[in-house]
Amino acid sequence: MPASADTRPLGRSGLQVLPLGIGTNKWRRADRGAVLETYKTVSAAGPCMIDTAEIYFSERAVGECLRTAPAHAVIASKFLPLPGRSSPRHLMHALDGSLARLGLTTIDLYYVHFPLPLVDVRVFADGLAEAVKSGKARAAGVANFGADQMRRIADHLGKQGVPLAANQVNYSLVRRAVETNGVLDACRELDVALVAYFPLASGRLAQPSDGGSPKALLKCLSDIARARGASTSQVALNWLLTRDSHVIPIPGATKPHHASANLAALSWRMSESEFDAIDRASSAV
Repeated sequence: MPASADTRPLGRSGLQVLPLGIGTNKWRRADRGAVLETYKTVSAAGPCMIDTAEIYFSERAVGECLRTAPAHAVIASKFLPLPGRSSPRHLMHALDGSLARLGLTTIDLYYVHFPLPLVDVRVFADGLAEAVKSGKARAAGVANFGADQMRRIADHLGKQGVPLAANQVNYSLVRRAVETNGVLDACRELDVALVAYFPLASGRLAQPSDGGSPKALLKCLSDIARARGASTSQVALNWLLTRDSHVIPIPGATKPHHASANLAALSWRMSESEFDAIDRASSAV
């Protein structure tokens, strides 16, 4: 397991980030003072990826943090494709809006938020390639794309000299479809980062008393947490980090102590036997 100072690549984009980022989809309604302190906490840890999107309505909050306390964070946002809003021109217009709200001239990573049925992914590839070639984005990514869709868009981007940097998908110990539907394999094959959102299953893996979580899995996490002097959420995040070097979890946090607790998952590495025990308990879910 990497120490907190180590980084992981965003594919072949040349960007390096901490192995653990932060999601900001709740920042728009959170206390601004707490959000700023949370931002300072993750920024102080190194090149932490701060993830937002136009649909989250949190870009302005991230922009306020960037203006108040400039730091070496890695900023990612997403284009929202909708019927009638799927051309390269639409993507570039949306990117300009995101940059304005963030107060940036260039964003580090720009995603297409999800694929659209009946829309050729090459359309999105053309928009993402234009974003990178124009200098308005440093890297191009997708979110919620399947393995075949990843391969197609990566191929089209590659023909334009732009590597696919990341695919952001729902991945946690209670949602492991990426391991069997080909997405994780495609990330390895294409050398693309797998950015895991909801890595704590919307908090279900952070609260041992939560009746909505699988009891056997939570007991396993809790036992290892007690032995390690850690929290169940840190153990769950550590498992994802150990699972594959392409995985970069982005748990949400609106308070600095939550962000600090998440980042503490980078300070240790679970043993093979601990990993296997969690794997078995999770596979039974």
